[in-house]
Amino acid sequence: MELTEAMRTTGTCRRYSTEPVPDEVFKSAFDVARFGPQGGNRQPVRWLVVRDAARKQALADLYLPMWDAYFAGITGGTVAVGALPKTVQDADYFARHLAEVPAIVVVCAAMDGLHPTDHELGRLSVVGGASIYPTVQNLCLALRDQGVATAVTTLLCHEEPAVRAMLEIPDEYITAAHITVGYPEKNFPKKLTRSPVEEIVALETFSQPMFDLSPAL
Repeated sequence: MELTEAMRTTGTCRRYSTEPVPDEVFKSAFDVARFGPQGGNRQPVRWLVVRDAARKQALADLYLPMWDAYFAGITGGTVAVGALPKTVQDADYFARHLAEVPAIVVVCAAMDGLHPTDHELGRLSVVGGASIYPTVQNLCLALRDQGVATAVTTLLCHEEPAVRAMLEIPDEYITAAHITVGYPEKNFPKKLTRSPVEEIVALETFSQPMFDLSPAL
């Protein structure tokens, strides 16, 4: 698959077929994903593939109460989302069928392999993720190349102590994301909805657009 096509069609899949994903597909994808950029080549990411039905159900049982609270906020108008109504409906379906996905990949990262430079700024620290999430996206693209769909969720990270105990994750590792993996129930999207380049790219200063915002004649 051509790279830009993969990038434009690797959306969040919330409905999967029951077909299992073979080990060789996973191995090929992990082999590519590990080349994602990371600070100092410290390679902090470790992957944990969960296929066991009981473990998937246990993860789903942790996930659903948090989703229910979030979903109640959406429907009650206290949580603002930019998603379309169908997307929210699909996300609700996803939450209620999480245990049925073929596999859940738990993204773990060694804390001593991260180097956050923003933790003293008095706001949310995010820089440590720069050594994690490019590799996560590599995995999603590598699976897409093989016709396998994914969804990245971070909601379960709130339940890290319970997840760590359940999956015997060492204390020196954090959970950075969970990725559902499987063949899509329907086709991959042909076009994802994103903001136009003209609205998201600035030149020199934040308020100065780099590209012309006026419509083409």
